[in-house]
Amino acid sequence: MLLMLPGVPSAAQGSQAAMPVEPLICSDTATRVSSVLNRDVKHFGKKHMFDASEETCWNSDQGACQWVTLDFPRSVRVSQLHIQFQGGFSSRLCTLEGCRAGEELERISTLYPEDSNAMQISFAVLRAESSPLAKGFQLEETVLDKLKITFENSTDFFGRVVVYHLGVLGERL
Repeated sequence: MLLMLPGVPSAAQGSQAAMPVEPLICSDTATRVSSVLNRDVKHFGKKHMFDASEETCWNSDQGACQWVTLDFPRSVRVSQLHIQFQGGFSSRLCTLEGCRAGEELERISTLYPEDSNAMQISFAVLRAESSPLAKGFQLEETVLDKLKITFENSTDFFGRVVVYHLGVLGERL
């Protein structure tokens, strides 16, 4: 399910009431990105995806695929993904991969975000309810220690991706 709600906190949405939902990215979460525009981490680095400022962003350099990895300090159950691109510099296809500590990454979900400036929010669907034919911005509820988001098929001619906000919500285990 895709909701594009600029500036509306996830708690106000009233979804996923059965499972506690809290931000999972914290100062102890190790993050990596594929690239930074002109290697200018001061102005375009990964930290800007998490600073809650509308003035800053992570801006990748050009390339066919861009990615972000998040290594959580403890196991988590992911239930929501919030992402805000800059229109014209988004991804038409996002692949989410995850794993437990010491395991290999495996595909969790494939997302099809809009080329928009609006905040886009995914909600978890239980594995039993998911369908390989289901399209949209859905995320299978999964327990993991590491999450990788790969941005493929950028809307920018040079393959750049610009992310103003990235949030992962769910439950710490």
